[in-house]
Amino acid sequence: MQGKVEICGVNTSRLKVLKSDEMKDLLVKSHNGDKAARDALIYGNLRLVLSVIQRFGNRGENPDDLFQVGCIGLMKAIDHFDVTQGVQFSTYGVPMIIGEVRRFLRDNNSVRVSRSLRDTAYKAIQCKERLTAQKDREPTIEEIAGELSMKREDVVLALEAIVEPVSLYEPVFADGGDTLYIMDQVGDPAGDGDWLEEIAVKQAIQNLSPREKKILSLRFLDGKTQMEVAGRIGISQAQVSRLEKGALNKIKKELR
Repeated sequence: MQGKVEICGVNTSRLKVLKSDEMKDLLVKSHNGDKAARDALIYGNLRLVLSVIQRFGNRGENPDDLFQVGCIGLMKAIDHFDVTQGVQFSTYGVPMIIGEVRRFLRDNNSVRVSRSLRDTAYKAIQCKERLTAQKDREPTIEEIAGELSMKREDVVLALEAIVEPVSLYEPVFADGGDTLYIMDQVGDPAGDGDWLEEIAVKQAIQNLSPREKKILSLRFLDGKTQMEVAGRIGISQAQVSRLEKGALNKIKKELR
């Protein structure tokens, strides 16, 4: 069959898409112990898993492995989804699937930071804490570099090396142990449009102030640290952290 793609023995061209009413009915039955309903939910949401793992296609991992891991996230979402909250299942399920895949990639990541970079980073962190206490404010990268007699670039590189890169999969908030990832839900023009159109993140971002938009853009699109954002905008890291948290909380409220 033309267009047929198999992952874990599943013909993705024949994957079923459940309607909203079917989803709700099956979720209720599944939560009441109906195994057949749970199986139907899993099979009916495999397209959701497929759409998510396609975003990780450049990681060099086996698609079958990612698909299986994504299915684990899907099953967790099915088992823990609260049908009384009035939220689309995809809004809850996508972050759960992404989180499971990210944990798999993190646990299987072969990249290791050198000992010298780690030592430099820890010295920079200790220096930052010392200068913060002395100056009663967050020190700049230049101040930390000067205190350590190092180049600014070397300090930034060391601090970046010990931090997991910020990406479009940055968490928005955690509620009851379940994490919602904001930027993953902005949209995917190459993916299925039905479940992406239901997510109102774009509108929520538009309602933010220019400074809040700038901070989120630098943090989550450009991958800047809070210290770098502070230097770019001309405010303290504490202010960046406070504004970033406030912006994410605003988006969280609009997603409810």
